[in-house]
Order: sequence, then C-alpha cells, then structure tokens
Amino acid sequence: MKKSARLVFIPSPGVGHLVSTIEFAKLLITRDERLWITVLVTKLPSDTTSDAYTRSLAFERLQVINLPECPSNIEPTPMTALLEQQKPHVKQVVSNLTSTPQLAAFVVDMFCTAMIDVAKEFEVPSLVFFTSGLATLGLMLHLHSLREQDNIEFKDSDTELAIPSFANPVPSTALPSVLLSKEWDPIFLAFGRGLKRSDGIIVNSFEELESYAVHSFSNGAPPIYPVGPILNLKPKAHAEEDDKNDILNWLDHQPPSSVVFLCFGSMGSFGEDQVREIARALEDSGARFLWSLRKPSPKGSKPNFMTLPSDYPVSDLAAILPPGFLDRTAGIGKVIGWAPQAQILAHPATGGFVSHSGWNSTLESIYFGVPIATWPLFAEQQTNAFLLVHELKMAVEIALDYRMNFKVGPTALLSAEKIGKGIRKVLDIDEDMRKRVKEMSEKSRKTSLEGGCSYSYLGRLIDYIMNQVSL
Repeated sequence: MKKSARLVFIPSPGVGHLVSTIEFAKLLITRDERLWITVLVTKLPSDTTSDAYTRSLAFERLQVINLPECPSNIEPTPMTALLEQQKPHVKQVVSNLTSTPQLAAFVVDMFCTAMIDVAKEFEVPSLVFFTSGLATLGLMLHLHSLREQDNIEFKDSDTELAIPSFANPVPSTALPSVLLSKEWDPIFLAFGRGLKRSDGIIVNSFEELESYAVHSFSNGAPPIYPVGPILNLKPKAHAEEDDKNDILNWLDHQPPSSVVFLCFGSMGSFGEDQVREIARALEDSGARFLWSLRKPSPKGSKPNFMTLPSDYPVSDLAAILPPGFLDRTAGIGKVIGWAPQAQILAHPATGGFVSHSGWNSTLESIYFGVPIATWPLFAEQQTNAFLLVHELKMAVEIALDYRMNFKVGPTALLSAEKIGKGIRKVLDIDEDMRKRVKEMSEKSRKTSLEGGCSYSYLGRLIDYIMNQVSL
C-alpha cells in the first residue's frame, strides 16, 4: 500500500487568513498526491464570506470542516479566548478522522499556536504558517529573546536596534505595534513562545526577495521553509460583480502605467479630516487615480479584529469629500468601495500603488511589478514599509511611522502636500528602482517553479512531513 499522510490545518478566524491557508493547502496537494489535508475553520459571527469561499473548493484530498461558532462578546482577549474555546472541538474532530491516511502534523496559523497543545496530545509535530515576511519573523524572534532574557522595552526608544534579519539598524518607529505598548506585552510574549515551540515555520515569502533574512536563520531552530509567494489571484467573493466590471472597464480606458491605485487593506479606513487631505493631494497632483475609500466602523463600536470597515453608500460620498471634488476629478479619477485588488494591480494601466504595506498586498504588488508608496497603519506594516524602502529599495514612502491605534485612532494627520509628493514619486520612480521592481516581479513568478528556491523548500517540507508517517 502506498504511503500517505494527513495534515490538519488551523487558520486564524477571518477570510483573509483562511484564503492564504487554503492556497497553501492547494499548493501542497497539487505538488504531492500522497498528501491529504483537513482544514478546521473557526468562523466569526460577522464573517459572511468564508462559507461562499470554502463551498467553491473542489479538491478530492482537501476537506474543510467548520468548527462550532463562538459568541462575539468574549473577554478579555478575543483571540486567546476563542482558541481556548475551540481546543476541545479540535480534539474531537481530529479524534473522529479516519486512521488512513495517518496523521503526520498540525499546521497552525501564527496566531493559533495555542493549538500546539492539541498536536502534542496526538503526539505529532506542529508547523507554524507565518503569513508575514522572513525579516519580520527574525525581528519577532530576536526581540522576544531580548524581552524574555533582559526585560528590554522598545517603546519610545530613540536608539536604533541591530536585528540579525535586517541589514540596516531598525528604528523603534518601524517596530510592530505589539512591541510598543505594555498592554500588548502578554500577547507578544505568548506569540514569541508559540513560534519557538513549533517544529518548523512555513513562511509566505521567498529567498530571492529576502536573501539577507534567510541567511540570518542558517544556524537557528526551529527550521524555516520560505515557500511563497502564496497568492490568491482570483478576486474574493463579493456581491457586486457589476462593480468589478465597471472598475476594470474604467481602467481599460486609461493610458498604460498612468493610474495610481489607493487601497489600505480589509481593516484600513480613515476619518473625514484625513479623507479630505487625500482628496486634496489627488486633485493637486493631477494624477489619474482609483481610490478604494472605506467607511470606518461606527463610533462607539468596540474595536477588535471582528469589526471591519464597510463601503460608503454612493449618496454619502459628496458629504465626506471636499465640495465639488467628484465633479472636478470625474475625467481622471474614480472613487470606489471594495476593490478587486489583484486584478487592478495586474492591469497595464496601473502605474503605482499607495498601500498600507500589508504583507499579502506587498507580495501581490511585487508579483505584478507595481511600485508601492508606503502608508502603514497596523500590526507589522511599519516593519514591512521599512523593509521595502530601506532594505529592498523597491518602494517610496508617504510615511513609515504613521500608526493607527485601535482605541485612540491615528498618531498623526498626514498633509495633502506629503501625500501628493508620494503620489508623484511612485508614478515617476527612478530607473534603478523600476529595474529592481521588474526583476523581482520575474523572480517571484519563477521561484515556485522547478529550480526556484521556493520549489526546493517545499520539497524539503514534504520530505519532513512524509518522514513522520510509517508505511
């Protein structure tokens, strides 16, 4: 009988992490027919798109199981409490799986390392799926060690930090938000401990992009497997197919590389003062633009990872934008809500991308060869922006240290002048940067093919998995 292996995948709640997890699962089963994968999905009460996405999957060796839904009013830390609630359910589901193929390992999202406890009960290894970059992974592991060993704090420090995975010293303003607040300290410490408890870390990046960071891991444990870029280049499920067609039709009528696309991820939105500064910057720049403008969660609603921005009704746009803005820019610009991001970045009319520097968006822009103007908001986006501008020299900055705080909002109001300068720079980057962006786009397409670094790392990962099972 042919040897086969089952993996249990546990993504974080929310469709964003689910999509990248499923794309990675598809990559594995397409590469090796001995692998079977069961994905255990924790749905949020506000999540209306996960079901539609998982129902569209049709792979014989890929099984999706929805765990029981949890209430949304969990205190004090929603994610921690959610995972604790789900542990017995995960244990039950895995116990009920057939004994063939043999269980080889758990693959847990980087925010779900609490599930390593369950893997240990089944006496199988745990691999962490890290959905950001290699340099950021190195930074988190290094600073976690400093924090645990020497109780070093990083907030408001003017000193630049020497981080093994970065060639340049990293200022504290470029550190992930979780490192800069006492309130987040228990979460950061648990996050670092979880990564270090794993038997290996699968990273959604590729050695050709982050070669310096890869070499910084050469003597370390746990082993790393950079197998990216793992992208879902089809648009996410959205009710308005007409919206997508309208956007792409508008782009079809613009000159090549002439449009700046502004989009800030699934959690990105701004207050009205900042919206007006962006509008003024766009109008003053004279650039053609496509702007994904999202409505913040209602004031007074509890800020957490369960509340996301929504689309403005068209009738509300005139009230939040400068008077007459839509009429004056009708010939050169388009304000939209939800955006089919990958398809916009793939379009020949798109010449620059004003982005929050989220890692998925960064990988998509690299893949399609569109230069970025960085405007980070949350999480590790400041670190990604620093990497793009100062390490890889593949982006220009609108800001590097702008930061949104869930409780008090943004740290600053960016002026129209500063935003406009970034827009002009990203549409008119110098030849050296243009060449670097084009070359890395080509490398990102080749790395997963035979002979590429990610292809090789994926092979090593599969060898490790198959070594966990007996004949």
